[in-house]
Amino acid sequence: MNAPDQGSEPVRRPGGRSARVRAQVLEAVCALLVERGYDALTVDAVAQRAGVHRTSVYRRWRDVGGLLADVFDAAGADDWRPRDTGSLEGDLTALNEEVLAGLSEDPPVTRALIAASFRSAQAAEALRRFWTDRYLRCAPVVERAVRRGELPPGTDARQLLVAGTAPVYHELVLLRTVPDPDLPARAARAAALAGAAGAFTTRNAVRANRARTSTT
Repeated sequence: MNAPDQGSEPVRRPGGRSARVRAQVLEAVCALLVERGYDALTVDAVAQRAGVHRTSVYRRWRDVGGLLADVFDAAGADDWRPRDTGSLEGDLTALNEEVLAGLSEDPPVTRALIAASFRSAQAAEALRRFWTDRYLRCAPVVERAVRRGELPPGTDARQLLVAGTAPVYHELVLLRTVPDPDLPARAARAAALAGAAGAFTTRNAVRANRARTSTT
């Protein structure tokens, strides 16, 4: 069989049997990635595990990179929104608790997918799309905090959100420590305090605030 064309995008077919096949295939990708690792993940193995003809998998996803990218794209096709707890620290804690739960799951699908993104350019790009979308969805956390007076105007939402959630990823993904149930709240409080002090305020906003202060 000729190698699949890697220069074109996979064909997406919504609904019906196609949706069922996609779900079976993506479930097989995650299962095999956890069980065997990235190096043993092949289109043929995925097709066999999913009970789908290999030709159908090659035609739709082309290669392992296409399969992994679609896993991330599918994960982002939901209606998830961050909780509104009434405070910045509470909102960040709730976010971190979700992150902690996802990274602590057994089998460790989320961690395996993150690791795979370092081996596949297509997966890495899909993961960047996923994170970009998630940060946009979480921007209201910061916007609400600004309206409540917990943060100064001009606070960069993405910078604060990265600072607030990064300790959880660092501990569980990089250091692989035992999940600490107190970590979500500690990381949230640190980010909230830093944000309130203006640590994530953009330079333009700082200049504007100084200008307003000097004229009053």
